[in-house]
Amino acid sequence: MRKRLFALTDCNNFYVSCERAFNPRLEGIPVAVMSNNDGCIVARSQEVKALGVPMGCAVHEYKEVFEKNGVELFSANFTLYGDMSGRVMETLAQFSPEMEIYSIDEAFMPMEGFADRSMEDYCRHIRQTVKQWTGIPVSIGIASTKTLAKAANERAKKDPWYAGVLELRDDIDADEVLKYVDVKDVWGIGPARAEFLRRYGINTALDLKKAPDRWVGQNLSIMGRRTVLELRGISCIPLNEAVPCRKAIAHTRSFGRAIDSLKELEEAMALYVTRGAEKLRGQGSAASMLQVFIRTNSFRKTPQYSRWVTVIPSVATSYTPELIGYALSGLRDIYQPGYRYHKAGVIFSALVSQGQVQLSLFASQGREGNERDLRLMQAIDRLNGHWGRSAVQPAACGLRRGWKMRQEKLSPKYSTDWNCLPIAKAC
Repeated sequence: MRKRLFALTDCNNFYVSCERAFNPRLEGIPVAVMSNNDGCIVARSQEVKALGVPMGCAVHEYKEVFEKNGVELFSANFTLYGDMSGRVMETLAQFSPEMEIYSIDEAFMPMEGFADRSMEDYCRHIRQTVKQWTGIPVSIGIASTKTLAKAANERAKKDPWYAGVLELRDDIDADEVLKYVDVKDVWGIGPARAEFLRRYGINTALDLKKAPDRWVGQNLSIMGRRTVLELRGISCIPLNEAVPCRKAIAHTRSFGRAIDSLKELEEAMALYVTRGAEKLRGQGSAASMLQVFIRTNSFRKTPQYSRWVTVIPSVATSYTPELIGYALSGLRDIYQPGYRYHKAGVIFSALVSQGQVQLSLFASQGREGNERDLRLMQAIDRLNGHWGRSAVQPAACGLRRGWKMRQEKLSPKYSTDWNCLPIAKAC
C-alpha cells in the first residue's frame, strides 16, 4: 500500500514576486519590501539576500548598501499581496479537491490516486501553471509527512539542481536532505528549542530524526515527539482543510507622524475598529471584549506614556458603529494631553460564533435588531468588496488622515483597483 503523500507549495520571495508580476523591469535586479511605515525589511529578492541584508533589519542602517547596489525598495502593499495570494490558492485548488492554506504563501495538498503518474512531473505541471496564470514562481516539496514536505520544499527552493520540485521517495532520499537542514529550520523547532537540542549534539534535522527514543521521550514535549516521528516518515499531523477561527483579532498601527490631539486619535481608533470588525464578520465571530491602547515612542527622548483599557460590551457584537462607540469610550478614559502618541490599536477577544451570541435581558434591542445590524454590515462589506475597501465607511474614520502610516514607495493596487490597471501603448 502506497503511503499518503503531501505536497507543500510555497511561493518564492512572495512579496517581491508580487511586485515583479506587474513590473517586469524588476526581474534580475535587487528588490526589497519594507514593513508598515517603511521601517524594516520584510521581504528580499535573492539578489538582496546575496548582499548580506538580513530579514527584519532597519532600512536606515542599510541605506548606503541599498544606494550603492541600486536596490529597489517598496512599501508593503498588503492589498496587492492578499489578492495575489487568493489567485495562487484558487489556481492550486484546480489540482486537488483537498487543500490546507497554511499561510499567505503556502499550502499543503494531499497527493493521492496518482499511482500511474509521475508525481514529480505532475507537480512541475502545477508549478508551471501557477507561474503562467499568476506570474508567481513557486517551489514544491513532496513527502510522506508534512514536516518532510517542508524540508523538501526548502531544498527545492535553494538548490537549483531540483528546478523547484523535489520528491522524497524513500528514507535514503529523506536523509540526504535532512543532513543539510539546520535543526532550527525544522518545522516546529524554534530558535529556543534548537539551542536546547544543540547542547545534546543535535545540530541537523537528521540528528534529530536519529535521536534515541528514550531521550526523545524524556526531553521533548508531545509536539517535539510528533516532529521526530514525522521526520521518520510517520505522519502525525493531519491535513487541516478548514481554516481555524482566530481566538483574538488585533488591529494596531504606528502613525506616520506623532500625534497629540484626541480628535486624530479618535479617527485612527475608529478606522482600526472598522478594519478589525470586518475581520470579525469575515470569520463569523462577535467580540465579547475589547482592549484599547495608546503609547508614545519609547525610542524618542520625549515624555513617555503608555496605557490600555478593557471594555466589555453588554452583548457580544460585530456591529461596527457599536464597537467604535465602545472603543472611543475607552480611548477617552486613557487619553492624556501633552504627549506625542506614536501607536494605537484595538484587540477583540473572547470571540464567540455570530450564531451563538447570548442576548442580554436588559439589552435595548432584541434578536431581530441584532440580525438587522448584521445584515447592514454584510451589505457594506459586499459594497466595499466590490468597489474598494473604503467605498462605504463610518464618518468617524475621517477623510484627511494626516496620521496615516508612511508608505512613500507604495506600488499601485494593480489587481483590485480599476484606476491602477497597467496601460499598454501600441506603437
